[in-house]
Amino acid sequence: MKKIFIALLLSAVSLGASAQFEKGTKYAGASLSGLGLSYSKAEDFRLGLQAVGGFFVADSWMVLGQFGWEHLPGNNSINLGVAGRYYMQKNGLFFSGGFKYQHVCPDAKTDNFYITPEVGYCFYLNDHVSIEPAVYVDMCLNHFKDFTKVGLRIGFGYYF
Repeated sequence: MKKIFIALLLSAVSLGASAQFEKGTKYAGASLSGLGLSYSKAEDFRLGLQAVGGFFVADSWMVLGQFGWEHLPGNNSINLGVAGRYYMQKNGLFFSGGFKYQHVCPDAKTDNFYITPEVGYCFYLNDHVSIEPAVYVDMCLNHFKDFTKVGLRIGFGYYF
């Protein structure tokens, strides 16, 4: 009985989620990142906020634009990025990859470029709103040792 209930629940969730991944669907989202881990040295508190907008150019394929702010130990930074995201239509799992530019505000000499792979999942609250936890890696191209980080992100998305 328990297996039948779980199978029905999973099929209902996957049927409802597939409409959000169709070509032409627009996306707006916001996320909170924290728990960032440095690649080579321990850092204190880290917190990031990110605004994201996207458009499905084909079924399951979305192009994203991003703007973010991050509090780093001793300074703050702003960043701009572009990414592509692929959704597995049957279950909400997504894979993302992109490029990001980061400007560290008090220290104008520090501008970093990143490659940003990410994997996450969409939990749909209704037909349009989702909660999207993800694990990401920001691989710094010009200061790999000092600025590469791994972290957790929790986001909210709106599909329309």
